[in-house]
Amino acid sequence: MRRPPGTTPRTTRLLAPLLLFVAAGALAAATTPAPAAEAPGPYGRLLPAPVSAQPGGSPYRITNTTRIRVDDSREARRIGEYLANILRPSTGYPLPVTSHGTGGIRLRLADGRFAAEGYRLDSDPRHVTISAGSPAGLFHGVQTLRQLLPAAVEKDSVQPGPWQIAGGTVEDAPRYAYRGAMLDVSRHFFTVDQVKRYIDQLALYKINKLHLHLSDDQGWRIALDSWPRLATYGGSTQVGGGPGGHYTKDDYKEIVRYAASRYLEVVPEIDMPGHTNAALASYAELNCDGVAPPLYTGTDVGFSSLCVPKEVTYEFVDDVVRELAALTPGRYLHIGGDEAHSTSHADYVTFMDRVQPIVARYGKTVIGWHQLTGANPAKGALVQYWGLDRTSAEEKARVAKAAQNGTGIILSPADRIYLDMKYTKETPLGLSWAGYVEVKRSYDWDPGSYLPGVPAQAVQGVEAPLWAETVSTSAHIDYMAFPRLAGVAELGWSPAATHDWEAYRLRLAAQGPRWEALGIGYYRSPQVPWPTA
Repeated sequence: MRRPPGTTPRTTRLLAPLLLFVAAGALAAATTPAPAAEAPGPYGRLLPAPVSAQPGGSPYRITNTTRIRVDDSREARRIGEYLANILRPSTGYPLPVTSHGTGGIRLRLADGRFAAEGYRLDSDPRHVTISAGSPAGLFHGVQTLRQLLPAAVEKDSVQPGPWQIAGGTVEDAPRYAYRGAMLDVSRHFFTVDQVKRYIDQLALYKINKLHLHLSDDQGWRIALDSWPRLATYGGSTQVGGGPGGHYTKDDYKEIVRYAASRYLEVVPEIDMPGHTNAALASYAELNCDGVAPPLYTGTDVGFSSLCVPKEVTYEFVDDVVRELAALTPGRYLHIGGDEAHSTSHADYVTFMDRVQPIVARYGKTVIGWHQLTGANPAKGALVQYWGLDRTSAEEKARVAKAAQNGTGIILSPADRIYLDMKYTKETPLGLSWAGYVEVKRSYDWDPGSYLPGVPAQAVQGVEAPLWAETVSTSAHIDYMAFPRLAGVAELGWSPAATHDWEAYRLRLAAQGPRWEALGIGYYRSPQVPWPTA
């Protein structure tokens, strides 16, 4: 967890009734709501804001005779079936997916001037057409189509409609190629189905990276053949002493497959050399003194370290990276590297110099937390900055120097987009070591100019981490992620010119009914004029 050592949250067991209290609206009633404002039209409600949206003409209406037309590619047909599976329960219409006929909803992969992940949507009374140069772009266009329909389209039972898509045109492409969210499955374990649920939520807002924090002091969550006790013993508990859990290789492959079907790339993280108590407890030989510590279920940080001088450490790392890389089709493997307070600086540099080439040997690109800039980031590596506005100028300058020398930067400032930070002092979940992070603060900054001295072209994108000391259920994920996650998605996708808090808060408010239809229990920030009906 990225936080000062010794910061201890309230236990999760005390939080569940408080969360129900908030969900019931008692806390919301004690706050002053944002003033009401005129709601924008359908194209003005899109989130993330598109590059260009031009309303015009009469709407297209989905009816019992509507077909979803796709070209002959497997990818387009798969996306067509995905769309049909969203629309059928609420409309009650058959919505066949076909490569024949005219009119209806058309999904087409086409040559043209489409940026990576870009798309175009056209709607008129005869048809709706989404065109893209890649399957990912086509999929993102479908998310825009969802938002042009009434929120009730997200429900899983037949609704009255009507199902109109306003006339107009959207042309769109992302600002950044890396638009991520991180889920900590180590402090508390989340099942495959819980992770899939989060993936579906991320996909709606065009997030394209799922960073899974698979190991930490409290639990090791991926089964590996070469070191089996990592999962069976190291994964047997979690914060507070619960039963923990781990993913089998087949479980992990299913998460990767499902994420890929939503055009998200899984980025696995094995945090090292610190945050390693679960591994040290599983294998005594990984400790410098040869004595395995007990399993850990607390929330302190910075007390554990792999034994840098021992050669068995690098045999361990090689085995772990080899097996995990073979399971992961994506480009990246995250090696952590933060809060290694029990590792000397010299040992830290030695460790990173040994480990980064191992990642490259198995065909992956290194990502590390920004403390990696205190060593020697490998060529092509990315570092993930989790500092604060108040982080020292010296530390920021070190990151900037690495960026100037070619290291890519992913921005995750903790006092902006750490989703586990409390919204206010009354928030029953989360931590506050980075401060309270209300919705406006989370949204109202520019990744392109956030870190002094970092060239704009070095910024690869943004990622919203959700650490799980106090988060143990899907309801907890919903409450801490929403509405802030939508703002992070916009920071990663939308042009800087669209960035405007007053306009954003209206578009964000329009998402509330959609989240309710999806069963997402979100935080009703008083900074946002949520619909009252």
